[in-house]
Amino acid sequence: MERKNKSSLSITLIIIVVCFFAFPDFCKASDKAAKIDELMTLYHDAGLFNGALLVAEAGQVIYRKGFGLANMEWNIPNRVNTKFRIGSVTKQFTAMLILQLVEQGEIQFEEKISDYFPEFRKDIGERVTIHHLLTHTSGISNYASSADFVRKEIRNPCTVDEFIQKFCNGDPEFEPGARFSYNNGGYFILGAIIEKVTGKKYEEVLKEKIFDPLGMKDTGYDYHHTVIQNRAAGYVKTLEGYRNAPYVDMSLPYAAGSIYSTVEDLYLWDTALYTDKLLSNEMMEMFFKPHVSAMGQKYAYGWFIGEKRIPGTKDTSTVVSHSGGIFGFMAWVERWIDLKHTVILLNNTGGVMVDSMSSGIINVLYDKPFTLPKKSIAESLMKTILEKDVKEAIELYKNLKSKQKKDYIFIPRELNALGYYLLRSKNMVKEAIEIFKLNVEEYPKYANGYDSLAEAYMINGDESLAITNYAKSLQLNPRNTNAIKKLSELIK
Repeated sequence: MERKNKSSLSITLIIIVVCFFAFPDFCKASDKAAKIDELMTLYHDAGLFNGALLVAEAGQVIYRKGFGLANMEWNIPNRVNTKFRIGSVTKQFTAMLILQLVEQGEIQFEEKISDYFPEFRKDIGERVTIHHLLTHTSGISNYASSADFVRKEIRNPCTVDEFIQKFCNGDPEFEPGARFSYNNGGYFILGAIIEKVTGKKYEEVLKEKIFDPLGMKDTGYDYHHTVIQNRAAGYVKTLEGYRNAPYVDMSLPYAAGSIYSTVEDLYLWDTALYTDKLLSNEMMEMFFKPHVSAMGQKYAYGWFIGEKRIPGTKDTSTVVSHSGGIFGFMAWVERWIDLKHTVILLNNTGGVMVDSMSSGIINVLYDKPFTLPKKSIAESLMKTILEKDVKEAIELYKNLKSKQKKDYIFIPRELNALGYYLLRSKNMVKEAIEIFKLNVEEYPKYANGYDSLAEAYMINGDESLAITNYAKSLQLNPRNTNAIKKLSELIK
């Protein structure tokens, strides 16, 4: 028995040595995959990631995995073939279709909205070009920024023409080409132009021109009524746990955000973008050309473009990326063009810190330290308030801040969010006041903390305390217009 164990040990050592010398790249990739798995497991355990991801290094996939549940009611796990809504990542596919039509001579970048929709209001339609729509520089009214749209319209189906007339035809926000302002309406109109030119439905053109040629069999237009195998359900995370995401009729996001896909299909898309399968090399350069300044980066056609430092070096790489958020889902595609590194993250529990995760993963590729994710202190306090009381929650806060500060998010916005959750969701005014009091005690220079405490006092009928705290907020932030307005009302 002892001889057999020694023999097995010898064979194992030989395999390890052979792997190290004969397949060093494989061993390194396995080590990196293990570290990525460790990192993403921490994010999942902290309640910060629930979905699927894929990582490629130098054009080779080194990691792919699903985390958490695709359907929480049936306990169905997320896998690499789980289909997620990708939100605004859709825009790069819409842009690709437009560029294909330009290359075929069917469309020109300088053509106007009115060339396709003569009924569109002339002061906009005759001045806004396809290039403006592609680069978010059109200045057309942005329906998605309206609270009324989200509250009243997201459940209502709408035809393409009806939608454009109702939601894209309002007063312009600025002169076409004057500046960048992210706008879903522009890409909605681009989808309508694709249908006008081809005589086919937007989703049919997607399938014919992109999905089928690339073998993207798990990607398509996400209609709610269609039975789609392996489709993830969308959830929203609250301080008390997960809830089903609000319903949205998918005729509304349309060419700006209605595609579903998988991490593996999006990697097929990624690899195709290094080739001329979909566009000529010349037109592909136009696809990724930085056209306008956008939020500290540049914007091409459906992509943000920037330069990022390669970890551990003084060199940089061109990085193209785009996120996509839609009720209950968050998507992220980041491509390090010069190095062929790719990070694809798809999440089905609403907005998450995809950029932080992606940065950590890139650090792993270069064997550099990554920032460990931290848990929400607000969630822990909420659980204690519901199970015990607010006094116990405050004691827990102080204890964790003293002994486990590196494990939790200790920032004033966490306590502020908890206070408002109690104030509005649970009608626990006195508990909210105690949390807001804790916030100003811990962060006495945080002007918004006093504003929030004042609001809670006002709701509770303590007008003198409300005045005191609004005044303190205004002292710390003289530009706090809310405090000025409330003080005026209270003093009257």
